[in-house]
Amino acid sequence: MSDTSSLAAPRARLLVVDDDADMLRLLAMRLGSAGYQVTSVGSAEAALGQLDIERPQLVLSDVRLPGKDGLALFDEIRKRHPSLPVILLTAHGTIPDAVEATARGVFTYLTKPYDAKELLEKIAQALALGAPASDSTRVDEVWRNEIVSRSNRMADLLAEARMVAQSDASVLLRGDSGTGKEMLARAIHRASPRASRPFIAVNCGAIPEALLESELFGHMKGAFTDAVANHKGLFQAADGGTLLLDEIGDMPPALQVKLLRVLQERAVRPLGSSQSLPVDVRIISATHRNLEEAMATTQFREDLYYRLNVVTLTLPTLAERREDIPLLANHFLAKLAAKYGKRSSGFAPEALKALTMSAWPGNVRQLYNVVEQVCALSTTPLVSLALVQRALRTPSVEVLSFADAKQRFEREYLVGLLKMTDGNVADAARLAQRNRTEFYRLLQKHALTPGLFKSDSPPGSSGIPGDAVADE
Repeated sequence: MSDTSSLAAPRARLLVVDDDADMLRLLAMRLGSAGYQVTSVGSAEAALGQLDIERPQLVLSDVRLPGKDGLALFDEIRKRHPSLPVILLTAHGTIPDAVEATARGVFTYLTKPYDAKELLEKIAQALALGAPASDSTRVDEVWRNEIVSRSNRMADLLAEARMVAQSDASVLLRGDSGTGKEMLARAIHRASPRASRPFIAVNCGAIPEALLESELFGHMKGAFTDAVANHKGLFQAADGGTLLLDEIGDMPPALQVKLLRVLQERAVRPLGSSQSLPVDVRIISATHRNLEEAMATTQFREDLYYRLNVVTLTLPTLAERREDIPLLANHFLAKLAAKYGKRSSGFAPEALKALTMSAWPGNVRQLYNVVEQVCALSTTPLVSLALVQRALRTPSVEVLSFADAKQRFEREYLVGLLKMTDGNVADAARLAQRNRTEFYRLLQKHALTPGLFKSDSPPGSSGIPGDAVADE
């Protein structure tokens, strides 16, 4: 047995399909002890759902299954993954079907009761024969493994992204909120020569202006009130890697000038420092705003726009890739069912149709929230139409836990008070009807520095923050 398993790629992933729970358990145990990673499912439908989540290196399936049988499963696998080897387990009565299947491309079939040694040998042979194509597929797909799609529109976009990734050109990602811009940015980073170096994302609209400058470029001890230690900025932290400037359209104009200088000089000067530090960072920026309109109204600098917009990639809305909705919905459901400890066999057909036909103004993020809601509330393995309709009637809002919602409200409330009082803690505490000690504790909890909100900020700071608190 050790000789047989040595033929296989180390820790190869196998998908095993059988409606007999005892047989499934036995196979999983035997294959696991031979060094394989085994995923077990009880139906062809569940197997296809699993294939949407992760591509194994071999499928081992019984021929007789409830619903779709093993032969129908093989046909579907062949359409999606032509190079994926399939081995069928068959009773004597279905041998003629299995023989026909081998003529159509099944790697081999074994009769029940199967010989354990022969099974392991056949699996090792199938993996050895399929290894070059399989390894190539894994290398080719690992960079985008978080992006679930089968649409032609997304395929074209990903092909462009893969080409762009090989260069160091700045990329501007455009698309509505919730379309997956950060996910695509991560994929570009993973496909680039910088993949082994850091990927750092910062939302330029979620941080007050004065704090954003320090966050991006860093500061020296004593650069401003409460700067008690040197702080390395995100440009330095991302050195050698990729920095995503998300919602770049919300960056205040004063900070746009400083960003442009960093991009031109390829060096940053921390607040309070007289020296610039060289940085080697690939910039990806993202926005849902119309930057051409922002330039026309002088809200966005034209020279910065052309510096960032060497290559533009535009993500489609979910409505423009409706063929991906069932795939995404089942993918999210599988992940969330594991999170909530639910047994799930998918969506009822009419429920899936309702999801596919919905408008989705919030795009993929909204779909995820809807699936999370139905998963959390579902009491049956199959998600019903009624549950989906209930979730779709709910306004598209970000689903936060009570603790996270409270945390967000507190921070935004404190930022608002500090802006209103020009960073005066005594005045802010009085407005909040809290004593100063308690108010200072709240500021410390949310890492807010009152001095950065004063209009007489020290040289090098950006003064009073503008409209800097993001809505997401």
